[in-house]
Formats: sequence, C-alpha cells, structure tokens
Amino acid sequence: MKAPRQPSPPWPCVAIVGVGLIGGSVGLALKARRLAGRVVGVGRTPASLEEAQQRGIVDETTTDLATGVAQADLVVVASSVSTIGPLLEAIDGAARAGTLLTDAGSTKGSIVARWERHRKARQCRFVGAHPIAGSHRRGPVAADAGLFEGRLTVVTPAKATPEQDTSQVAEFWAALGSTVFLMPPKDHDRILAATSHAPHLIAAALAAATPADITRFTAGGWRDSTRIAAGDPGLWADILLDNAVEVTRALTRVRRISDRLVAALAAGDRKTLLDLLQRAKERRDAVGS
Repeated sequence: MKAPRQPSPPWPCVAIVGVGLIGGSVGLALKARRLAGRVVGVGRTPASLEEAQQRGIVDETTTDLATGVAQADLVVVASSVSTIGPLLEAIDGAARAGTLLTDAGSTKGSIVARWERHRKARQCRFVGAHPIAGSHRRGPVAADAGLFEGRLTVVTPAKATPEQDTSQVAEFWAALGSTVFLMPPKDHDRILAATSHAPHLIAAALAAATPADITRFTAGGWRDSTRIAAGDPGLWADILLDNAVEVTRALTRVRRISDRLVAALAAGDRKTLLDLLQRAKERRDAVGS
C-alpha cells in the first residue's frame, strides 16, 4: 500500500531579508505550519544568520541579496524602515519576474509611494504589510513561531495594486495566524501614529524624565508604562521620523489632555480630574487585558 502523498507547500521557496524578531518569527511560523518548501535567510551578519539556521528558522543563509532572492517565489523584507525602500528596489533587479514581495515595516506611506513611483518599470509585484506584533527584544533569539497568532496584520495596497496580488499577500499573513485588515497606506500611518508611535515616545519621555537616582523605587506602574521604551533607539528613530507628521498630530492630542490634567491639578478641580481619568479607564477597559 502506497503512503499517502504529502501536499506541496503553497510557497516552494520563501526568502526572508532580515532574520531578526519579525523575520525570524516568519521563518518559524512557515516551518511550523509547513507553508514553505525552503526558507532562505538573507542578512548582513554571518553570526546572526548562523544562529537563525541553528534555531531552525531558515534552511540556508547568505549575505548576498541577489543570491538569496534569485529562486524565491515570495520575499519578505523585515528590515528597518529606512532600508526597506532601497532593498525592495535591489530585490526587484535580482529576483525572477513576477516574484511576490511584501514587507513588515511599521510605516507604510513612504515605502509604498517609493515603489509606486516606478511601478510600470518593476518586474516584481509588491504589496506592503505591517504585522502588529513584536517585542522590545531583538534578533533571531527572540523569534517566536506563534508571534502572529491572533494578532492583526495590516495590508496596504496602493490604488494600482492588482487585486490578485493583494489577495495573495493577505492570504500569506493570514496563513501565519494573523487577522488581516486592508487599508490605504496613509490610513495605516495615521492610525499607528496614535496606537504605536506616539505611545513609544510617551513611554520614552516618562523614562527619560525619571531621575536616575530614584529608579530603584520604581514598581509595576512605572515598569508597565515604560516597557516599550526599551526598544532599539535607532530603529525607533527611523520609524518616528518617517511618520513625523502623523506622530506630531497624535502627540498634540495627548498634550491637550495633559494640559487639562495639569490645569485641574493646579486648580484643585476634582471633577475634571475624575472625568478625564474615567474616560481613560473606559478606553483602556474596552481593549481588554
């Protein structure tokens, strides 16, 4: 009796450019869910790539971008925001015609616009994405096969993006466990400025404003509020600058509330203080744990 034939994975070869927390988690999820026949890790640091291979995140590695993407059916770019645009252009010149590209950048407007400016000359297909999942930890050691399960991924097609390309990228992120939302790049950047980028700056401000000689007295509230400030400063500087207009608008809204809180404290205005604290509690409770 013949053994049952194993179904072919939907993606024969996936290349991951940047095998850190997000890229590494993509690799582990692809392996765990048997979604790729072969996973190639592309990076700059041989030691990091070796670690990724030892952990079973990828099947093979290379520091040469052209070699890494040459046979790929799908390429996932999981590098810093400032490098994604140039990498996409380099991949477009090295990959096979028709190869599908996506990314995991925390901003989308500038990345998608850069690709679209020369869309007619492109040989590959690109649809931007942002998996809203992560950690302040870095590198392949932090990768987690379940990182995307139950989390949102925003897919941001441009107006000219073929529907088939959008569907394939959405299906890819959904296959990793994500709930996928489609929205224009500008909407993504406006929303994430309020829910991710401005909160990072606020956490950083709180941590930076706390005198170093009293940090031994910090407890759960301070630690919970500042946890994300432990993220990589260089990576976050690129994100914040790339979305500076929307982040500034989000911070302006926060400043208005902060000014009202300061005024209420100065005036001994318990009613206003309670009203604002109650509004904050309701917004937070609505999100859940």
